[in-house]
Amino acid sequence: MAKKALIITEVFYPEDFIINDLVKDWLADGNELEILTRNPSYPFGKVLKGYKNKIYCKGEFHGSKVHRILVIPGYQKSVLKKILNYINYAFLSFWFLLFKGKQYNKIFIYQTGPLTNAFSAVLLKSIYKFKITIWSQDLWPETIYAYGLKQTKLTHFFLTQLVRFIYKRCDNILISCKGFESKINKLLRKPKTITWVPNWAIINKKGTNKNLLNKGFNFTFAGNIGKVQNLENIIRAFKKISSHHPNAYLNIIGDGSNLIELMRLSKTEKIKNINFTGRKPLVEMPDYFEESDVLLISLVDTPLYEIMIPSKFQTYLTANKPIYSVMKGEVEELVSQNKLGYTAHPSQISEIEKGFTAFINLSEDALSSFSKNAQQLLDNNFNEDKIKKKLNLIFWNETGE
Repeated sequence: MAKKALIITEVFYPEDFIINDLVKDWLADGNELEILTRNPSYPFGKVLKGYKNKIYCKGEFHGSKVHRILVIPGYQKSVLKKILNYINYAFLSFWFLLFKGKQYNKIFIYQTGPLTNAFSAVLLKSIYKFKITIWSQDLWPETIYAYGLKQTKLTHFFLTQLVRFIYKRCDNILISCKGFESKINKLLRKPKTITWVPNWAIINKKGTNKNLLNKGFNFTFAGNIGKVQNLENIIRAFKKISSHHPNAYLNIIGDGSNLIELMRLSKTEKIKNINFTGRKPLVEMPDYFEESDVLLISLVDTPLYEIMIPSKFQTYLTANKPIYSVMKGEVEELVSQNKLGYTAHPSQISEIEKGFTAFINLSEDALSSFSKNAQQLLDNNFNEDKIKKKLNLIFWNETGE
C-alpha cells in the first residue's frame, strides 16, 4: 500500500489561509495526502459555527481526509490559554501520529503560530522515518514574548531548547521572511540550509466599484484586529485628519480580540469618519480594495515584527493601490525602496498623522505611480506560480539534507 503525505497545520479551511490553496493544488496534481489540524476557531478564538469542539473528529476536503483535534477557546485574550493550546496541540497530535504515523512517508508542517505543532512529528521521526518539511510563518521564541509571556532565564532556556530540538530534526526548513534565517541558525549552533519561500497573495483578482465605502478619500486596513496590529495609534492619529479633512475615511475591515476596545476608543474620543465594517467574506475583499485610495498595514514596534512580512502585504499588492506602512523593518524597506507609498514609525502618532495628510494631498498621477510599482513588485518577488513550483520541488522531490 502506497504511503501518503500528512499536512500538519494549526489553521485550515474554513479558516482563510494559503495552506488551503496549496493543499487543493497538490490534490489536483494527484498527490495522496491527509490533513491534521484543530477544530476551526480563527479569528474569533471560539469554534466556528457548524463545527463541534471534540477531542477528535474527521472531515473531508476535496476528497482528502481531515483529522481535527480539540482547541481551547479564548486563547486570543489569555496568554495562559494560548500556552495551554500549544501544549494541547502537541499532546493530542502526538497520540494521533503514534497510532497513524506508519501511514505517512512525508510530513509538511505549515507553522503559523505554535511551533509546538511540529513537536509530535520530530519526536516520532526516528520510529516512522518520515521526511519532515516545515514552512515557518512565525519565529520562536520571539513570538511567545511578543504575545505577553515574560522572558526569564528559565523560559528562554526551555524555549530555546524546544526550538533547537524541532529544527534540528527537520529535513527542509522553509521561511516566509528572510530575516528568520540568521535567527534560526543562531539557535541551531550548527547552521542548516534554510530556504526563503515567501507567501503569495491569498486573493488574486480585481474588484469592481460597488459603492461599499463612503465617497471621499478612503484609507483601508483589512485583517485580524488584535493588540499587535497597533490600531490604537492609527485611530488616534486619524483624529485630527477627520477634523481637517471631512472627506477622509478610515475603514477597518475585520474582526478580532481588540475590535470592541477600538470601537470604544473611537466613540470615547469622538473620532469621526472611522468605519468598522466587521469581518467580510474573502471573495468581497477585492471590491473593498478597489474602492480604497490607500491600503494600510501596521504592527506594533517590537524587534520581531521588523523581520516579518504579514501575508496581507502580498494581498495588498494584488489590488494595485498605494500602501501606507506603519511598521519598522522589512515591510518599511519594501515600501520605501519600491516606491509603493509612504511609511511612518508605529509609535509616533504625529508621524502617522503626517503620513495620512501626505497621501490626501497627493495628485492622481502620484497615487497612480505608487499603484504601478505595486504590480511590478508582485510579479518579481511574490509570483504565485513560481513559489508553488519551488514548494513542489522541495517537498515532493525530497530535496532535504
